[in-house]
Amino acid sequence: MLEAEEEIILRHNPKWKKPSIISFLVSFISVSFTQFSFSLLSLFLPTSSFLSLLPLSAVLLVVVMGMVRLCKRVTGVRASAPAFVFFSILFVWAIYIYVVRRGPVLILQLNCVISSFLDIVMNMEIIMVLIGLCRIMLLDPGFLAHHSRAHLYVQNSIDEIESQGEELKVSPSVAHQESQAEEAFTRYRRVRYCRYCKNYVMGFDHHCPAFGNCIGKRNHALFIVLIVGFAISEASFVVCASQFTTKSETSKDVGEKALTSRNLVVGTSLFCVIQVLWQVVFIIWHVYCACFNIKTDEWINWKKYPEFQSKVVPHEGQPQPDVQFINPYDKGIIGNLKEFFTANG
Repeated sequence: MLEAEEEIILRHNPKWKKPSIISFLVSFISVSFTQFSFSLLSLFLPTSSFLSLLPLSAVLLVVVMGMVRLCKRVTGVRASAPAFVFFSILFVWAIYIYVVRRGPVLILQLNCVISSFLDIVMNMEIIMVLIGLCRIMLLDPGFLAHHSRAHLYVQNSIDEIESQGEELKVSPSVAHQESQAEEAFTRYRRVRYCRYCKNYVMGFDHHCPAFGNCIGKRNHALFIVLIVGFAISEASFVVCASQFTTKSETSKDVGEKALTSRNLVVGTSLFCVIQVLWQVVFIIWHVYCACFNIKTDEWINWKKYPEFQSKVVPHEGQPQPDVQFINPYDKGIIGNLKEFFTANG
């Protein structure tokens, strides 16, 4: 019964809309402007090391994104964040295929430094990331079509059980109702409201503007896997790019074309390193949340949810009782991970 009820209640995101052609175009221009801005660092600071360019590239990224937002306010045209992510990974892939992989042969007239195995792995990683990106944008995270109906179903089941009193001990039908109510309560007790999608989400963690979707019960595991995929593919590009730049630096009189290619590769590598740094932090955080069975929204806004609040008896002279954080859903790391992966199954 609960499975059938859930099939009626859950639906795909009604607020998801395909970005317009103008949004795609603005996103493409933003990505191109950002990436070529990074390549200027290597152009104007050719003798600087990669590590010394890294903090400058972080500052440049903040400046560029500020300029992009300013242009949005002036023109009134908004870019699509998912499209920006999509074009960014496509740009990295294009630089790898047309510069890093082919550059040593076509420009430097040297032996290719990228092994066939690494080349296959690199291409497969990016293909899987693109597939995962499209999937997470379309996958239902656990939206409720009729949240009031779900709430009434749970509440009515509990009220009906409580009204039976002592009969719960002897009536198998009421015991079955109690089991159904408890199961329903377990299903819907962590339903949260997303103000961006204007809908209720089961197991709501946060709304991800980069992927254009909520992260909830049905796509949280995919979200973590996808972030890991982004980090691995971008780190792989940095490894391949470092081989390219090392080989190009040993060559003399490589010409202006090769120098431009090197600047593009260095600029894209800087972008990838910055992405990997915050992605690793993000991965660690979400693994921590999975291990201790807590959502990002619950951790930030725990004072909004009574189940996370434990009142401490006030000391003498203290006007009000103190409220401390507790996690009622913590079942131990093994139990939490088991629940996390079965919930996303």
